[in-house]
Amino acid sequence: MVVVLGAIMSILDVTVVNVAINDLAKEFKTPLSTIQWVATGYTLALATVIPITGWASARFGTKRLYMISITLFVAGSMLAGLAWSAESLIAFRVLQGLGGGMIMPAGMTILTQAAGPQRVGQVMSVVGIPMLLGPILGPILGGYLVDDVSWRWIFFINLPIGIVALFLAGRILKRDTPKRSERLDLIGLILLSPGLAALIYGLAKGAELRNFTKTEALIPTVVGAVLVIGFVFRAMNAKNPLIDLRLLKRRSVAAASGTMVLFMAAFMGAMLLMPLYYQTVRGESALTSGLLLAPQGLGAMVTMPIGGKLTDRLGPGRVVLVGMVVVVLSMAGFASVLEADASYWALGGVLFVMGLGMGMTMMPTMAAAIQTLVHDEVPRATTMLNIIQQVSASLGTAMISVLLANQLTSNLGGGGGEIGSAAKVPKEVMDKIAGPMADAFQHTYWFAAGALLLAFIPALLLPRKKPDAPVEAPIQMH
Repeated sequence: MVVVLGAIMSILDVTVVNVAINDLAKEFKTPLSTIQWVATGYTLALATVIPITGWASARFGTKRLYMISITLFVAGSMLAGLAWSAESLIAFRVLQGLGGGMIMPAGMTILTQAAGPQRVGQVMSVVGIPMLLGPILGPILGGYLVDDVSWRWIFFINLPIGIVALFLAGRILKRDTPKRSERLDLIGLILLSPGLAALIYGLAKGAELRNFTKTEALIPTVVGAVLVIGFVFRAMNAKNPLIDLRLLKRRSVAAASGTMVLFMAAFMGAMLLMPLYYQTVRGESALTSGLLLAPQGLGAMVTMPIGGKLTDRLGPGRVVLVGMVVVVLSMAGFASVLEADASYWALGGVLFVMGLGMGMTMMPTMAAAIQTLVHDEVPRATTMLNIIQQVSASLGTAMISVLLANQLTSNLGGGGGEIGSAAKVPKEVMDKIAGPMADAFQHTYWFAAGALLLAFIPALLLPRKKPDAPVEAPIQMH
């Protein structure tokens, strides 16, 4: 219960904010290309702290780390709720992400140690509860709070949950016995974290300006790329690197990583579009938007356990390819039917089918990387894949939102960047611009569907039969 409380907070926060983006844009009179950093900054912060969680668990003990991460998350939530500008909100969301990134890995370590190796399957089913509930409850809870209370309460709601989780953790979890740990790869951390932030910011800025050679886009892109390349060289040669990139020499790990990069960038970017469409084109409230998004979470809930069993029986390659075909067809479905007066039943059906595909793609892709590794390599691979997942989600959210803002600006003759202003438009004007706005969403969905097709290239290299138990020696540290 202690671990699920923490996990629910960190996972809900990813989905709760999506339905509030439109209201936050209105509140701070900020264009979509800026306000989307409320989501992007959070996921980027998650990616930054995941690699140091293993070192910190050994150095400080899992109970202490878990309580520190919840405290950071709650402090970030409180400050985000008190934010006075878009810039302050983005900064506090980053602080929130620094805590949130450590909650799940530390919690899973606590559960695994408490349950023992014979009950890891049960542990994963417990951790799966917030993962399944997040996409369903997050948008509904976020919509209710934004409409009937205040957008600030999508952050304040974490305070009572966090305080209860801290109290229970202090009372129930066993005392830590910190042990001597490997040295933290500080050089790797200094290269990777600022490098990723600069690279994603530069690419998003270039897309926003429609010119990647302008100084404000080129400089952060080049600096970020140089730092990330420096990190790659460091990771391939260091004794205990922050992320063990040598695992990518395994075909299954490399194929799973490539699939995840392209799939997560396109899919998570597209996740931002539906609540915005419902609120800006159809004039729905945040709560109604959240309820209309529920079919996707229900679809994922149906196929997640089935996908896991089929992966064990048939091998991940076949399951992932089927899941990706379903997701791509769903994206194309949105791009085809997303008119200004599209049927909600049709959109709900497509969302449900997309959820079915997502449930058969995410976990089997992770399993494809892990199934061929020996025991000592699994934590290193899991860390790397979690970082890839968060960074890809950040990049996808940034690029898709900028693409949508540009398309809206183009279709509406310069007024589309301020997406939050749609609610203030008189009905007779809204009737005229709803069509061009829906066209902008359709165009962006076609782009996301095209980007998803690229993910089939690495996915075709995933193993298509159940792999034999790994017997090779672990990768040697040099």
